[in-house]
Amino acid sequence: MITEIIAIYAITDDLLKAIGHQEDRRVQLSDAEVITSALVAARFFGGNHQIAQDYLKEHGLMPQMLSKSRFNRRLHRLFLPLLDLFDGLGMVLKSVNSSTEYLLDSFPVPICDNIRIPQVRLVRCEDYRGYIASKKRYFYGIRVQLLATTDGIPVEFAFLPGEANDVRGLNALPLNLPAHTQIYADAAYTNYQAEDDLEQTDTIRLQVARKRNSKRPDSPALAYIKQTTRHFIETVFSGITAQFPKSIHAVTMDGFLLKVSAFIVAFTLKAAFID
Repeated sequence: MITEIIAIYAITDDLLKAIGHQEDRRVQLSDAEVITSALVAARFFGGNHQIAQDYLKEHGLMPQMLSKSRFNRRLHRLFLPLLDLFDGLGMVLKSVNSSTEYLLDSFPVPICDNIRIPQVRLVRCEDYRGYIASKKRYFYGIRVQLLATTDGIPVEFAFLPGEANDVRGLNALPLNLPAHTQIYADAAYTNYQAEDDLEQTDTIRLQVARKRNSKRPDSPALAYIKQTTRHFIETVFSGITAQFPKSIHAVTMDGFLLKVSAFIVAFTLKAAFID
């Protein structure tokens, strides 16, 4: 565990330097250490920052650990650098990816059960009430759009309200990919205009699973390839959500999104460099 924590810190520090991140030289706890603490909390302690802070301090990994309030303030100021760090990480992973195939899908992250919606203080908007078709139930929270390699390593993600459909999520991702890339997605991403635009402007082929009444039906062979290829994304989602606690504790919506981001980044580092 300690070896993995050291690896997370080393990668985080290198990535911050690579994206040109600047910090105040007077700080006792570096920005890389603050972000590492959040990633360690996501990786080992269900997102509990206080337990992660205590562990890092007690084991001498970060003896200058901040108080809970100061740590939270520093971490919230580093939310955007954390996202920039992931963007830089994604670019590296894309550049070394030997495959031209990627997987696209979304998964829900509930803020609370439906019965507790009236008590929610993070956000009050019907836009966050979504539907999980596989479970045939509604949820109140966000939907994470995620693009991953066929090896199961996330390279792009975006947050949308729970009610947002996947076509809208397709427009939220930068899809900064090499030419002649193929993206496999399920039928929820059906948008013929988006498919044509991607292929004409970015030479990216969106391989969407076709519905029975599709105007662009697939041959049986292509339909089988799409079905078997895209199903691996569910394994990626399982790996990310397995780190989640029963309920993600946050006081603000930014804090909630920050914790979800930390879970995704921690999973990516583990899948790409540590496993």
